[in-house]
Amino acid sequence: MSVSVGFISLGCSKNLVDSQVMAGYLKAGQIQLAPSPEVADIILVNTCAFIEAAREEAAEAILSACEHKKAGACKAVIVTGCMVQRYRERLKKAFPAVDAFIGIDELEQIKEVVLRVATGKRIGVLAAAGDAKKVYNPLYPTLLFTGGPFSYLKIADGCDHRCAYCAIPLIRGSFRSRGKADILKEARSMVTAGVKELNLISQDSLLYGEDLAKKPQIVELVKELDALEGDFWLRILYGYPAGVTDELLELFNSAKHLCRYLDLPIQHSHPEILKAMNRSPAIKATTGLTQRLRQAIPGVILRTTCLVGFPGETEAHFDHLLETLETSAFDHLGVFGYSPEEGTAAFEKESPAPEIVEERCQRVMALQKKIATKRMAALKGKKDTALLLRKKVKGEWIARLPRQAPEVDGETFVSHVPATAKAGEFIPVEITGFKGFDLLASL
Repeated sequence: MSVSVGFISLGCSKNLVDSQVMAGYLKAGQIQLAPSPEVADIILVNTCAFIEAAREEAAEAILSACEHKKAGACKAVIVTGCMVQRYRERLKKAFPAVDAFIGIDELEQIKEVVLRVATGKRIGVLAAAGDAKKVYNPLYPTLLFTGGPFSYLKIADGCDHRCAYCAIPLIRGSFRSRGKADILKEARSMVTAGVKELNLISQDSLLYGEDLAKKPQIVELVKELDALEGDFWLRILYGYPAGVTDELLELFNSAKHLCRYLDLPIQHSHPEILKAMNRSPAIKATTGLTQRLRQAIPGVILRTTCLVGFPGETEAHFDHLLETLETSAFDHLGVFGYSPEEGTAAFEKESPAPEIVEERCQRVMALQKKIATKRMAALKGKKDTALLLRKKVKGEWIARLPRQAPEVDGETFVSHVPATAKAGEFIPVEITGFKGFDLLASL
């Protein structure tokens, strides 16, 4: 059957990898991948269900796809991902026009589902009851949806942390690592094909391998990835502060491909709030974190994420967070307002009013703007290496420096780039200034 599928992939980079895995199964089944959902026979919406805002975005995308189908512009709509895994039967009532719902442990069945809905059959919900248990190895490692010469390399799925606000363990199941040989095979394929930046991702990348060897093996994994031949960057994204070991810090100073960049979500700084969040191990690890890391890894770039408005957070607790952030001076920072999540330990507890939570988010970002502005101003005249991503106008490119992670940090606008330059090339640059959270540079 001649049928094409167009993807709408929502949420985090880990979800994007799942979309790529499904695309690989479709490609193996000789089903065409449409260049966009608007021109596809079947629209696939891969959903996120992390917080209320993500669910609202997913609902909007699903309804839009169903309207597209109602207008006769496509044959069917399939919904996959975290929202299906979490809510299963509820979605059938909420979105009756959807032809099939697929959970996160059924990705390999996507071809059969597509062929059935393409003939007008409705499947309902295809999602295993209970916890998710699978990890997937992509059939086509270089089938990437990133839109540039970089990739996300998912090294594990699920989470063993039980933070009081977070529903991810309820959706994704327990932490389970991919085999090291599978990861190395995928990475090797990417580098050979010309991918220039491999971003290691999971719910806690520093925990990689603990379920396989009863101790984290992230250092061993990165060492083997670093030994691959080629000109590329490695980046570790998302790890718990308590997972930073002296061995890991030493690796940053010796690895040739590893960017000196660490993404360590602290969520909060006050011991009372961290304890209430069920993040007690982070209390000691968060104290003096940035000072310790900057002393151990000269030039390291640090990113974090904060959660404000957690039940019980007082103005004094919040002030403690602001003071900690000001002292720590993270290079990059994101902030979320607390979202009550059904099934979590904090769900029944009373949280600050939404307007207070929003105001606290704004205050955190106002402070971070001051910190980032000061740090970026100090970069003027510094030399660095830029990875060219895409051409903007004649002689100007959008690029990334080792100090910037994809999507979550700013970008670098590079001028005076030769006309012969191509995406995926590394070029030497000098930083000339900044605009907002983006940097300006010249060849």
